[in-house]
Amino acid sequence: MTTTDPYSYLEGFGNHFTSEAKPGALPKGQNTPQKCPYNLYAEQLSGSAFTMPRAQNLRSWLYRIRPSVVHTPFQAMQESNAYLVSKFNECEVTPTQLRWSPFDLPKDGESVNFVQGIKTVAGAGDPACRSGLAVHIYTANQDMDHKAFYNSDGDFLIVPQHGRLDICTEFGKMMVAPNEICVIQRGVRFSVSLPDKSARGYMLEIYGHHFELPDLGPIGANGLANPRDFVSPVAAYEEEADVDWDIISKFNGKLFVARQRHTPFDVVAWHGNYVPYKYDLAKFCVINSVSFDHIDPSIFTVLTAKSDTPGLAIADFVIFPPRWAVADKTFRPPYFHRNCMSEFMGLILGDYEGKSDGFLPGGASLHSPMTPHGPDAAVFEAASNADLKPVRVGDRTQSFMFETSLILNITPWALKTCGKVQEDYYKAWAALESKFNS
Repeated sequence: MTTTDPYSYLEGFGNHFTSEAKPGALPKGQNTPQKCPYNLYAEQLSGSAFTMPRAQNLRSWLYRIRPSVVHTPFQAMQESNAYLVSKFNECEVTPTQLRWSPFDLPKDGESVNFVQGIKTVAGAGDPACRSGLAVHIYTANQDMDHKAFYNSDGDFLIVPQHGRLDICTEFGKMMVAPNEICVIQRGVRFSVSLPDKSARGYMLEIYGHHFELPDLGPIGANGLANPRDFVSPVAAYEEEADVDWDIISKFNGKLFVARQRHTPFDVVAWHGNYVPYKYDLAKFCVINSVSFDHIDPSIFTVLTAKSDTPGLAIADFVIFPPRWAVADKTFRPPYFHRNCMSEFMGLILGDYEGKSDGFLPGGASLHSPMTPHGPDAAVFEAASNADLKPVRVGDRTQSFMFETSLILNITPWALKTCGKVQEDYYKAWAALESKFNS
């Protein structure tokens, strides 16, 4: 595909795409000709081992003005981000239900770009062993001016809550707004600008796996997130040279920086299936009960990262979108339950159906494995006595869940120093009294 619009998109999930910003920039018939068109350099970016089965083999070929190897040696960043955590041995665990008020945006007078504004809330595992994940929030009020970032440890799933992200990647540009998500895979360089001057959101980072669409099983061929609704950027290159750029790498949990005298976004053409993508959550096709009983929340899974155990995810990204509730003779909100998964929830906008107060956009909650949770007393009382006619649920709202089979360790910042933990969260269930009638 050739285009002059830098915000054009290619449709489809996991497709092998071709994209060129100049006609004829892609070599014909082979990946590494003796001389590439326009005297470009050929460079492969591999997201999997060379010997992975074809269906799981991820790679893209980039044809660029200069190869990405042209930079100074990496040095540990002098002003590193102390709140970015990837090793969790010094963190704390607790089975207590946790909830956070909205995380603060940068204060007046502060200048915080996307990388500086990442703060880790919780995680498990170790990127050096290619196993585990981390949950982050980000807040920012400054563009990444002549700075590019890439993650050597894993893939980022980014969930904007406040403010759009104008993301320039090696593959092209993506504008990602609240109620959209994007995935930027391991190794892909990107830079974030803020068209709305400030931004806040959530990130899920997975170390040893990649996100994919969940299997639909008895649902059949259609429903949930449709592959055609995922979009990837088209090639759009810059030619800036003789200007310093900082290339920041997150490597085994630490930040390193190298310098180069040209833009990293000089890819004129590319082809492959290892490509960043975004998705509009409003396009999710909800599956739900039309008779009775409350269906398990797995029916709201947008993306999953599978473990080696069939049916068990390292991470699921789940949403609770606007929909109709029609189940008869049924308690319709989320039921009380204890689960073998860790459930980190965030709220993009509006209200969450399972809580009547205290869970706000930009905040979060965490319910750990086998810790009981469910609707608060006010929601339980209202739902128990509601007229069970068809009603709309969640209009003008969007909540989501990062769900994982791992036990999450909480960072000291999230548990203590951020000042956002709601110490009285347990009182949400205090008014649930015995109604037993023998």
